[in-house]
Amino acid sequence: MGTTDSTSTDHRSTRAPAGRDRDDEGRARNARPRDGLGRPLPYGEEGVPRQPEGVVRRPEESVREAQRLLDEGKPFHAHEVFEDAWKSGPEEERELWRGLAQ
Repeated sequence: MGTTDSTSTDHRSTRAPAGRDRDDEGRARNARPRDGLGRPLPYGEEGVPRQPEGVVRRPEESVREAQRLLDEGKPFHAHEVFEDAWKSGPEEERELWRGLAQ
């Protein structure tokens, strides 16, 4: 066993940087603009509008909306639709939706 040097710093702080976007439960939100592929753009640039989060759809609506977004060249947005289905769907379907999202 070693000793801990009092000058060492633990970089695993659980505190978020000041000014970082957080939801009501304290989870990080990223308001940074993104392009149609979901890549972050520099702050201040015009990005592609993001998908609303937490939308609950019927399975066929999720697939139809994700396909529409893929056809428009927006795979990141399609990922978000599948992620909503993954997080809101019944337990026995979550692995399917998670696989589609990933």
